[in-house]
Amino acid sequence: MPKASVTRLIERDKAKLINFVLDIEKYPEFIPFCENSKIHMMKDDGNIINIIADLTIGKGPFKDTFKSDVKFNKKNDHIHVVNIEGPLSYMENNWKFVEKGNLTSGYKTEVFFDIDFEVKNKFLNILMTKSFQYGLEKIADAFQKRAESL
Repeated sequence: MPKASVTRLIERDKAKLINFVLDIEKYPEFIPFCENSKIHMMKDDGNIINIIADLTIGKGPFKDTFKSDVKFNKKNDHIHVVNIEGPLSYMENNWKFVEKGNLTSGYKTEVFFDIDFEVKNKFLNILMTKSFQYGLEKIADAFQKRAESL
């Protein structure tokens, strides 16, 4: 299974970054190869925000839609995502946010992101294993550039 992780220090406060990551419907505006996104359900029970959402990833005829269950735990500033349906047999990713700055020194947040997944197509899974860290870095670059421009 391809596994990858990335850590970035982003010059924004934690709450804004969390809201930015949870704003899934805006992903096509800045994530490479994200053609569409749709939130099917969003529920806030006080401690947990639960979102069911689709992302369509690809280019031209080579695209597919992934449905995910996204849970944001407000107490520990953690977002946990699992695959519900689509071309993946398994997918799990995590976002963790740690505020490093303050009003005086400037707000900065360390963002930790990890992902573990397996594509149903075994050949594609082998290809993804070899190149996924590079792709993840490109996606992280896009997130950071967009977050710092807001």
